[in-house]
Amino acid sequence: MLAQAQQFEGEVVMRVKTNERRQSIIDASREIFQEIGYERTSMAMISNKVGGSKATLYSYFKSKEELFAAVMLESVEAQCDALLGILDDGSADVAESLQRFGEAYVDIITSPECLAVTRCTIVENGNPELYKALFDNGPRRAEIAISAYLARFMAQQVLRDADPDLAALHLKGLLEAGIKDPLLCGAQPAVVDFRQAVAAAVDTFLRAYRA
Repeated sequence: MLAQAQQFEGEVVMRVKTNERRQSIIDASREIFQEIGYERTSMAMISNKVGGSKATLYSYFKSKEELFAAVMLESVEAQCDALLGILDDGSADVAESLQRFGEAYVDIITSPECLAVTRCTIVENGNPELYKALFDNGPRRAEIAISAYLARFMAQQVLRDADPDLAALHLKGLLEAGIKDPLLCGAQPAVVDFRQAVAAAVDTFLRAYRA
């Protein structure tokens, strides 16, 4: 029994170390990808930053593309998880909840990390399967959650009866208007006060959808 317990403990310790090593590779890779882009990054550069051989790096990730996918998916999922928690606060005030959600959403899409992820994915890597995985784990998850949130208020007749999926897309478009595209292109957005822009977007949305 003692030998089995010691073996199990050793396996747990090894798993923890393996997971920590894998995470350190992802963290280091994210920094390099954001700094110089996907194409200019090499596995040798990543292994030098992490410390260790390329053979060790390849034992965790079979290719640069696989590593890039892991980095992008982790970033997208973390951002989405933080955002969707705001919709679960149980508030009955739809305007207040949408304002908080909108401000958090704009904070995320304008963050240097999110912009870097989007640029790297769209501009520098032509993998449609990765695009789909990123979309499903980020924007699509957000759209589904927003749709469910709006449907709840529609059922309570706070919002008028409508297609919640389409309403979610309208809200998302209003929040991004004049902000996301200019920043992705390296230009200054016409909107100066993002909080004020969110308030205007929420007001416009509620004028269209309030019961």
